[in-house]
Amino acid sequence: MNRPTTDHATLADKFNENEPRVNWHDETLWWVRAKRDRQAWSIPEWELLRETASQIKLNVLGNLHDYLTQFEQQALQNGAIVHWAADAAEHNRIVTEILQRHGVKRMVKSKSMLTEECHLNPHLEAHGIDVIDTDLGERIVQLAKEPPSHIVLPCIHKKKEEIGELFHEHLGTPAGNADPQFLTAAARLHLRKEFLQSKAAITGVNFAVAETGEMVVCTNEGNADMGAHLADVHIACMGIEKIIPERKHLGVFLRLLARSATGQPITTYSSHFRKPAPGKELHIVIVDNGRSRQLGREDFRNSLKCIRCGACMNTCPVYRRSGGHSYHTAVAGPIGSILAPNLDMKDYADLPFASTLCGSCSNVCPVKIDIHQQLYKWRQVLVKEGHTSAAKTAGMKMMNAVLSKPGNYKKAGKMGRWVLRAFPGMVNNRFNPWYKQREMPAPPAQSFSEWYAQQSSTKK
Repeated sequence: MNRPTTDHATLADKFNENEPRVNWHDETLWWVRAKRDRQAWSIPEWELLRETASQIKLNVLGNLHDYLTQFEQQALQNGAIVHWAADAAEHNRIVTEILQRHGVKRMVKSKSMLTEECHLNPHLEAHGIDVIDTDLGERIVQLAKEPPSHIVLPCIHKKKEEIGELFHEHLGTPAGNADPQFLTAAARLHLRKEFLQSKAAITGVNFAVAETGEMVVCTNEGNADMGAHLADVHIACMGIEKIIPERKHLGVFLRLLARSATGQPITTYSSHFRKPAPGKELHIVIVDNGRSRQLGREDFRNSLKCIRCGACMNTCPVYRRSGGHSYHTAVAGPIGSILAPNLDMKDYADLPFASTLCGSCSNVCPVKIDIHQQLYKWRQVLVKEGHTSAAKTAGMKMMNAVLSKPGNYKKAGKMGRWVLRAFPGMVNNRFNPWYKQREMPAPPAQSFSEWYAQQSSTKK
């Protein structure tokens, strides 16, 4: 993200300054989650699909080198040009060199979270190349000079009135017009001109088929198709984990993706790109950028199964009420919180703690990533590696001393109940984050263990 990194709690506080926004953000995402549930329950074999997809992805991760090599061989036979990038810097350099070689000064790009991860847009702009994001949500946040706040719904944090103001400023629409259909039509006219005059187009990749060397891009707006087919140069950017073994496996993933993401049976467009049209070029940039390192982490390698559906964000109570920008990384929410520390433990040490560990993210994940377990394990790693604040580290050590010994736990419980009764101001104050949003509960007269012992003795 093209802004200073700060911690999740501080950014969440900023988002929560506007309580009405927080409420409709929460309600809207839960509405999407409810749509997902209705679609899932309508398919008797839903859990079988999830398990099948999970096993396919596990097979890919266990044989990634072979599948990547097979994909490259097939793609080259199809006439594509394949590039390999070890990190974000190399990815950006490769894309820039391709565009400069063709004299491109302005180009279109469909949604690609990988290019967000690599900060491609600011890199290209620094080299004199204007980038026009053509996904409607992405274009809205681009005009607002903001990063996407959600991987599927990039401008979910914006109200239609704010979008109307943006379009009035940048596209010349009438002031005060916030009608969604009108604004969509205005965006269509604006983007059509960009499609027609662009010599190059960048797309992401949802699935790369090792068997055939083809790529599948899933959209609801058709912007990836429009850009790729009209441009002379199509650059497809993909992480190494996007591989699936065979084309027939698409039947599993395409049924899961849209239902999990937006609660629809399938994306409006599931476009296959296999070979360049005569006289045109198709470039495929395959990017590592820390994925091999994550693959080597036994506790976290399953995170690479992710198909970027966003279901974990839609269900997460923390994400829904803190907003995507509070995660200060390209991929927000629960899945981003287990991916980002792999890139930089120090900068993203706060994210695994931005969770209740309720497990809802794992329950809705279409490829059965154990997200909440990985969040818990990342907390352990970050504390051991010294990437948490002194206060948090001290708190963790104190909790360990209390919770690891029953005697200490009982003494601490008695002390805590006494303090709450005798000196409530020591807890009910502005320095207690819990107290900021809620009243502290009344202290119980006795602990559960004491109550249980009393009941047992009474029965005897």
